[in-house]
Formats: sequence, structure tokens, C-alpha cells
Amino acid sequence: MANSRAVRALSPLSLALLISQAAIIVTGGAVRLTGSGLGCPTWPECTPGSYVPVKNQAEGTVHSWIEFGNRLLTFVLIFVSIATVIAVFRAGRKELRALAIGQFLGIFGQGVLGGITVLTNLNPISVASHYLLSIVLIAGATSLYSQRKTPTVNSAPTVQQLYFSRIHILWSALVVILGTVVTGSGPHAGDINAPRLHVKIQSAALLHGSAVVILLVLSVAFYLHSTTSAVTKRRLLIFLVLSLSQGLIGYIQYLQGVPQLLVAAHLLGSSLVWIAAWQVWLSVTKKAKEIA
Repeated sequence: MANSRAVRALSPLSLALLISQAAIIVTGGAVRLTGSGLGCPTWPECTPGSYVPVKNQAEGTVHSWIEFGNRLLTFVLIFVSIATVIAVFRAGRKELRALAIGQFLGIFGQGVLGGITVLTNLNPISVASHYLLSIVLIAGATSLYSQRKTPTVNSAPTVQQLYFSRIHILWSALVVILGTVVTGSGPHAGDINAPRLHVKIQSAALLHGSAVVILLVLSVAFYLHSTTSAVTKRRLLIFLVLSLSQGLIGYIQYLQGVPQLLVAAHLLGSSLVWIAAWQVWLSVTKKAKEIA
């Protein structure tokens, strides 16, 4: 039998989980943009012999606390994910259990990847993997939040709807991946001595920007197609507004030499665009039926 308190708790908990998953991308970006990626040069300790920053350490106290603060956010995520798992089980929502448990396990995966990132001196491949796992976890948290009040059943979408939605979400993922290539070849490595990808940032930015243009064209075609439902159209509009804003920020930051504040805004925008893209996908693949 479902616990009524647990049912009510699912909404704030799943929202807190989604916000926290997006926030850790922003705080991770702050670590990188301030050059604090190796403020805690070891893992799981911050410095050899200490789990917290040590005054007058060689890495600099400010950078150490910035990196340490990002690590602390992981504990917030663990707490919220555990509370969400408990609420899902008590609410009797069997179809949400895998999503909730996946969030909990994924956070531990992030800890491991974070450690690898530090121990490899911010290798751009490990940095990108760290970010991309966050994107996967944000997708799961978005699904969890979207389905918090209603069970879902297959919506029997048309072949055309499935075709458009699959291409749309896959191309959105490709745009995100290409964005990590731009980051990995750019100036904000998180530490002055961190290695970079051997790709010209101009070439990486051109490839990423071209993929964004194709995604926008695809989104408009999806919106105008006769089989696209009203719900999907509303979500596509949100996606288009966010994507155009994100594209504008990206273009300006490129012209301005990727200043830190604009890069931070672009990082936040990447999370919002991805959430919107996943909502479009869910609008096609899932149909909500109100709980009696």
C-alpha cells in the first residue's frame, strides 16, 4: 500500500535531485574557470594526510576551498538521492525504482570519475567523461521528476513521431559531446598545467556550431510535421527558445575570447537545453495517465 507522505514527498525530492544534478555541472564549471581543478591535488583526500584544505598549502587556500566545495556538493546529492529512493519505494512506484536507484549509483560513479580526473591531472578525456555522466544523470532525474505524479504507459506513437524524436535526442546528445571537444581544446582547463586535446579550438567550435544549426533546423521540421502532438510542440518551442539563447551566448563568447562569465552561462544553458531536449523525447515515448 502506498504511503501518502511518500507520494507527496516525491515532487520536492525529485525536483531537488534534478536541480542538484544541474548545479554540480555549474559548480564543476566554476572549479575549472577559476583554475581550481587541482586545488585538491589528490583523491579521496584533498591534500596528502587531510580531507579538508590545509592553510598555506602550495595549491593555494582559495583554489582548494573552491574544489573542496564542489566535492561537498556530492554529499548533498547522495542525501537527496537516498531520500528519493526511500520515497519511491514507500510510494509503491515500482516503475520508478530503477530510475531512483540509478541516480544513487551514478553519483558514486561520479565520485570515481572525479578521482580519476584529479589523479590524471585533469586529462580532457576524463573531464569530458565526468561531464557526460552528469548529462546522463540529468536525463534520469528529468524522467523521474516528469513521472513523479503519474504512472506511464506506452503512448503508441506513430512511426514518424518516433523517427523525429530519436533523431532529435541523438543529435542533441551529439551537440553536447561536441561541446566537450570545444572545452577540451580551449583555454579553461582548470589548471595552467592541465593537458589539452590536440584540436584547434576554431575547428572544434565550427564543428560544434554547425551541429547546433542542424539541430535547430531539425527541431523546426519536427515542430511543423503534421503528426507532432500539441504537447510535443509546446516542449519543442521551449527547446528552440533555450537553444537559440544558448547559441547566441556561445557565439558571443567565441567572439570575446571565451570570457569566464559567458562560459559559466553557457554551461548552465547546456543543462537547460539538455533537460528541454529530454522533455521532448519523453513527450513522444511516454503518455501520462492520472492516478485514480
